[in-house]
Amino acid sequence: MRLRVLFLLIGLLALALPVSAQSDELTITPVGTYATGAFDEGASEIVAYHAGTQTLFVVNGMDDAIDLIDISVPATPTLKAQASVGEFEFNPNSVAIYGDIVAVAANADETDGAGAVLFFDAQGAYLNMVEVGVLPDMAIFTPDGTKVLTANEGEPSDDYTVDPEGSVSIIDISGGVENATVTNVTFGDVEVPEGVRVYGPGSSAAQDFEPEYIAISADGATAYVVLQENNAIVTIDIASATITAITALGVKDFSVEGNGIDASGDDGAINITTYPVFGMYLPDSIVAFEANGETYLITANEGDSRDYDGYSEEADLGELTLDATAFPTAAELQLEENAGGLEVTTTWGDTDADGDYDALYAFGSRSFSIWNTSIEQVYDSGDQLEQITAATYPDDFNSTHDENGSFENRSDNAGPEPEGLALAVINDQIYAFVGLERIGGVVVFNISDPMAPVFVTYVNNRDFSGDAAAGTAGDLGVEGLIVIAAEDSPTGAALLVTANEVSGTTTIFEIGMN
Repeated sequence: MRLRVLFLLIGLLALALPVSAQSDELTITPVGTYATGAFDEGASEIVAYHAGTQTLFVVNGMDDAIDLIDISVPATPTLKAQASVGEFEFNPNSVAIYGDIVAVAANADETDGAGAVLFFDAQGAYLNMVEVGVLPDMAIFTPDGTKVLTANEGEPSDDYTVDPEGSVSIIDISGGVENATVTNVTFGDVEVPEGVRVYGPGSSAAQDFEPEYIAISADGATAYVVLQENNAIVTIDIASATITAITALGVKDFSVEGNGIDASGDDGAINITTYPVFGMYLPDSIVAFEANGETYLITANEGDSRDYDGYSEEADLGELTLDATAFPTAAELQLEENAGGLEVTTTWGDTDADGDYDALYAFGSRSFSIWNTSIEQVYDSGDQLEQITAATYPDDFNSTHDENGSFENRSDNAGPEPEGLALAVINDQIYAFVGLERIGGVVVFNISDPMAPVFVTYVNNRDFSGDAAAGTAGDLGVEGLIVIAAEDSPTGAALLVTANEVSGTTTIFEIGMN
């Protein structure tokens, strides 16, 4: 306990500047939760909001449906209907709303089966369906509502004998959803820039690229598509459905002060420090926003790897043979209480092809980043997310999301795993709400100055004394989140809503200003 308290004090000192800079005094208070009662069944994954009916549309993977949850009284959200996706023999992954049109991205059961976007009205009545690429994992409307884009991940089969091509589908609904037309952007003839990861066994670049998430510029002209496992962003001109750039995101240097990580789950203490290791950003969510007349992109750098029965890129750092010149203190680094258990990739690092590793690359950067439209990084949150969670929950730091009493369980993986993102303008200030998949909760930063974001607050509706499987541990595994503007809210106050995949709960928070 003495060690843990010592490191907590160090963490608080590290956080002193951003915490003291909280001029916003934004508050987030939980007001109501809808619970499915399902544990670890994907019963609450992605959430969208229809203002006219004060209804949340929530992806319920357990029921292969979209839950329509009435939040006219946010303290007592109630299920009023379900829109079935399973009856069409598809599985829902994402939901988006524009006006009174609801778009649901859904995958087929077959690994290489074409996906679909199903359209519903605001009451959950089915309108139409169109075919898109394989495994559409995310859907988004353009700002004018005339198009829907999907990120079609095209994941391989578990034995890696089938690897469908990834793609992006552009659905034109300007003539109404009943007359929707689809254009697919594919990667069959692209030139792969240096630094973009293409490494699936026997896979072409088109098969290897896995679009995960899409951001769209405010003018609706440009889409920015995350290729998560490939550590890259694709820029697409929407009108012509053409790729204008593929950009590698590079890596984060964990040896630099301020970029430290807690790399061990075996030392019994919080120890956020530097290591001679790089972190691949591998972002999940991406959102575009405007600040000071410029467009920026913000990414939540989760750090997903490929780990299948037929192929895995994962290894513990301690299992690898390290180059003696590059790592003169390899024996110390590879101790379990240091970084020996840290998960790294086997696909990069042997730069001279002599069988040992000259550099080490871990999954994710345990941060969020801000980029300009040339995909040049203008900001990274460094080690702040781990510092914040360490200071707030010193006894449950880097817990996993499906059990309590799991102190440091994720330290040797990707830490808190920032995954979901929502942005909102409140009192003329731009706020980023970053969902942490593992320890849970949402970290809020003021990003009005994209080059110098300021930490504002952290809220976590998890009960670390409860039983996760029994449903008494609160919200677990925040997956999707949205902010409802005050003018659209049933209470007249801005609301934050989180969809929590492991606990199967959807929770509503009120956003206030002191």
